[in-house]
Order: sequence, then structure tokens, then C-alpha cells
Amino acid sequence: MTPAARVQAAIEILDHINQGTAAEKALTTWARRARYAGSGDRAAVRDHVFQALRCRRSYAALGGGTNGRALMRGALIDAGVALDTVFTGDGHSPAVLDTEELTKGRDPAAGAEQGNLPDWLWKRFETALGTGNARLSAQILQQRAPVTLRVNSRLSTAPQAIEILKEDQITVTSCDLIDTALIVIEGARRVAGSRAYCEGYVELQDASSQAAMAALSVAPGSRVLDYCAGGGGKTLALAARVTADWFAHDANESRMSDLPRRADRSGITVTCLETNAIADAAPFDLVLCDVPCSGSGTWRRAPEAKWRLTSERLEELCVLQRDILQDAASLVAPDGQLAYATCSLLPEENDHQVTRFIDQHPDWEITLQKSWSISEWGDGFFLASLKRSGQKT
Repeated sequence: MTPAARVQAAIEILDHINQGTAAEKALTTWARRARYAGSGDRAAVRDHVFQALRCRRSYAALGGGTNGRALMRGALIDAGVALDTVFTGDGHSPAVLDTEELTKGRDPAAGAEQGNLPDWLWKRFETALGTGNARLSAQILQQRAPVTLRVNSRLSTAPQAIEILKEDQITVTSCDLIDTALIVIEGARRVAGSRAYCEGYVELQDASSQAAMAALSVAPGSRVLDYCAGGGGKTLALAARVTADWFAHDANESRMSDLPRRADRSGITVTCLETNAIADAAPFDLVLCDVPCSGSGTWRRAPEAKWRLTSERLEELCVLQRDILQDAASLVAPDGQLAYATCSLLPEENDHQVTRFIDQHPDWEITLQKSWSISEWGDGFFLASLKRSGQKT
């Protein structure tokens, strides 16, 4: 595919997304239909689509509209590419721009438009982070997220993992956030098939998430439940540090389908619990609740989420978070620990939830509370650890 043909493919996919199709589904449908597209073509088209979603409002302003053609016009203008070199109408290139299209477009307005957030979310970002940090966080969310690996300390050291990764032409660099994190700077698309990954020396995991799990205290021999496990990445990160009895649960059990295989290659055993089996397995010395949330700290990875989130949906998530925290507390041993985590930047999902729980349960107290801001190397993340009052930390 020519560069212009890739832009045309992105235009068509963005139009499907605008009609309500999920981004991943729209990309998969296009890839199945476009048998002629090689792996490099598919990667380039995907990059176009996700960058347009990250910068949807500013590209819409620059391109003069919200359809696929306008968004890609905005993207090209932002990148300093001459439009007439892409919109040529030749072969599979986008059709030539008409007079109306050429006259549309303007610079994005300061605030939510430049920050590429809905107006209501921009106000919450400013309230939560302050205007300066809101602008910085919004700017980082417009960039592609790094591919980050976690060194499995059970099987390898960082220098050893780096050498094994080199066998598959994967180049990494260390990360200041946590010494187990390696940032991939070359060969990211080779990670999944590499020996380092397939044999459990490394796992894919954001650096902030790694740092949060490293901040949790887990005693050897503990019984630990990852209550909202998803794929189980946080269980594996904790288990790399200490020998304990590991349990995982998720309301959607299919999310854990790959966990036994991942645990096996990491050198650990994880017991996956169905919902109706949790009470019989309790109590636990640590219950970790990485609750469903807005994901605002990870929107550069899943940018369509910020456009689909509504204030009503955010309130629904907050209610769900409160319910999960309440349910999980009942599973904690008398001298155990309850950990609450999100990948959100919004206080109503973070410290407000913890404060509310403490207000309603005065026999509990906060022993650890920490936030990780969005940075070049890590997502936004929040962690709090609670114990019953009077316990030693």
C-alpha cells in the first residue's frame, strides 16, 4: 500500500467508528477484507486511526469536520504534510479535496479542544490536577504509549532479560519508575513471539502498574486474592516478588482464560475462583481490588474510551467501585490488608472513594496512599492500602 492508500483506509475505518463500531472491531473488519495489506500496512493504518482518536478534537478543528476525511486532513496538517500530495485521487488514494474542504479548518481553541477532551471532562481534569498539570497530562495522552515489559524476578534479572531480548532483535532501555521495567525502543512487534516472552522472562505491563504492585507489602506465605483480576498481570507482578498462595477472580471469568498459561510460564501457580467459590476460600491476608474505572490514566492506549465516557457512566462506575470495595472488605482476614487501585486520574474514583469507605467504616484506616501521574514512561495510577484500626503495618 502507498502512504496515501493507508490514509484512505484510515478514513474508511474512522467513518465506521463514528457510526458506533468499536475501534478494534473496525480495524479487524478492514484487515480481513484487505487481504492485500501486509503487516507493515496494517500497523501503519492502525497508527493513523489511533492517533486520530487521541487527537480527535484538535484534528477536527484543523480539518474542518469530524468525518474520516476531515480527521485525516487535520492529522496531515498537524504533521506538516502537504494535502495535495495525499488527496490525489490516484489509485487507492483519497479523492481530491473540493473547494469547501479546502476552505474549512482553523486552529484548535485553548482548553478542551487543544487538550482533546470532552468539555465536561476537561473541567474535571482542571479541578483535579490544576490547569498546568491538566494541560501536561492531556498533552501526554495525545502521544503513543510506550511498550513496557516487566522482568520476572523469579526467572531473570534485568541484564539477563535484556540479553535474551537481543536474540530476537528487541532493544530496550531501563525506566526510572521501577527497576523491573524495560521500555521497548526497537522491535516491539516481535515481543509476543520472542523467547524472553514465551519462556516467562518478561511480561507486558505498564511501569506505573509495576511500581504500584512493588509498593504493596506482601508477607511470605500469605493468601492473596486479586479480586478484579482481568488478565492477572498484577497477580503475576506480586508473585514474582514473594512466595505465597495466589488466587484470582473476575466477574467476567473469560478475562482470566489465559492466566493459568501465563502463570505456568512465569513459574507460579494461581487458583482461579468463580464468584460462588470466593466465600468458601476466604479469608485472605491481602485482597487487591483493581476496580473497573474510567481508565483516564490509560487513554493514550484506548483513546476511544474518553469519547464514549459520559458523566452518567462515570457515576455508574463510582457506584460499582463502592460496591466492590464493600464486598471485598468482608473477605479480608482480621489482620489482613485491603488494597484499592485504579488507572484513573479522577479524584471521584480515587481518594474520594477511599475517604468515603473510611467514613463509613471507622474501624479501618489508610496505611498507604499514592498516585502516579501520567508520564512519558508510565500511565496514571492510584493505589491505597487499608487495614483495620490498631493493626501494625
